Amino acid sequence: MSAEGTVMPNTQIDATREAAVPRAPLLEIVGIGKSFGHFRALKGCSLEIRRGETVVLIGPSGSGKSTLLRCVNLLEPADGGDIFFEGANITRDLANAPRIRREIGMVFQNFELFQHLSAAQNIMLAPMKVLGLSRSDAHDVALELLRKVRIPEKAEAFPDELSGGQQQRVAIARALAMKPKLMLYDEPTSALDPEMIREVLDVMADLSAEGMTSLVVTHEMGFARRAADKIVFMEDGQVVETAPSDAFFGGSVNERARRFLDQILH
Repeated sequence: MSAEGTVMPNTQIDATREAAVPRAPLLEIVGIGKSFGHFRALKGCSLEIRRGETVVLIGPSGSGKSTLLRCVNLLEPADGGDIFFEGANITRDLANAPRIRREIGMVFQNFELFQHLSAAQNIMLAPMKVLGLSRSDAHDVALELLRKVRIPEKAEAFPDELSGGQQQRVAIARALAMKPKLMLYDEPTSALDPEMIREVLDVMADLSAEGMTSLVVTHEMGFARRAADKIVFMEDGQVVETAPSDAFFGGSVNERARRFLDQILH
């Protein structure tokens, strides 16, 4: 209380209370289902990602990991359940899918670069067409992002002049050019030769360390240990286990997840 008898705010208590209130998730997936004909690819999957988190999806081939990412990015319409992005239900908002995708970047397995455009031009295209940047400003953005992904010298190179790892880093830079709030990676190193995998994973780890919110499908357990805050294990279209990275790799998981880890790590 002040000398005048006015109760002064206790900023320390207020800050403690604010810290105790859990942050709302940036992305919340609730009971998502997806079928292709009679095949049920996803069976009531749920998970959430908070701002700044890196969540890694692992599991055997065909477990639904890539399908889940495609539902999040509205490339596949979910049959049931809900997807909330920044608190808004985007599950069936297909009319606004292009706007939503501006804020959710996605990196695919096979780069998907335009072969007739240079690395810089591939990155410049969406900011110019969608965000309305001038060619000069978009070029500046492209050069900065090529520096971020560690290949500034490749600005004028065309895709067929780049290694697979370099092409994938251009694809990451292209996604970053839209300033997304969430990055989705669908097995981004699966098409790469072994010696090129590390250079892509290093860039992804850098982005995670800088606070980029990421959902990553990968079999690279070294990256998962290094960069993930949380591991989600999927099998047969279901989320079987969700655990902090240290607990997951420390053995605090169910038997099926342990068997999968044993197979992939040995």
